[in-house]
Amino acid sequence: QVQLVESGGGLVQAGGSLRLSCAASGRTFSMTTMAWFRQAPGKGREFVGGISWSGGSTYYADSVKGRFTISRDNAKNTVYLQMNNLKPEDTGVYYCTARVGTVVGTETTQYPYWGQGTQVTVSS
Repeated sequence: QVQLVESGGGLVQAGGSLRLSCAASGRTFSMTTMAWFRQAPGKGREFVGGISWSGGSTYYADSVKGRFTISRDNAKNTVYLQMNNLKPEDTGVYYCTARVGTVVGTETTQYPYWGQGTQVTVSS
C-alpha cells in the first residue's frame, strides 16, 4: 500500500506559479512511478505529467509542456509539480498518483494509489 498526501494548491493569478508537493508513505517509494492528474469542473481526470522511479524520465501532457516540471526526492519520499505561467484552463483539482513499476502510464486505470487532491484555481 502507498498513502499519498498532496499540498501546495491555492489561488493564483494567470501568469503566476505554484509548486505542489506529494508526500508518500507505505511501500518503498523509490520503486514507484509517480504521476499527476487533474480534474476540471465537469470534466474527467486528465494526465498532467509523470516521472519514473529513478527520476530519470519525465513525461508531460502537451498542454503543460514547457510550463510544468515534475521532480522527485526519493530520500524524502516526495514528488513535486512546479507549475509556471499558469493559465485559467489549468484550474482544477490536482491528484498525485502512484503505481509499482517502471513505466509511466497516462491513464487513470494504470494507477491504483491516489491522494485526496488539492485545488488549484487560476484567475484571469
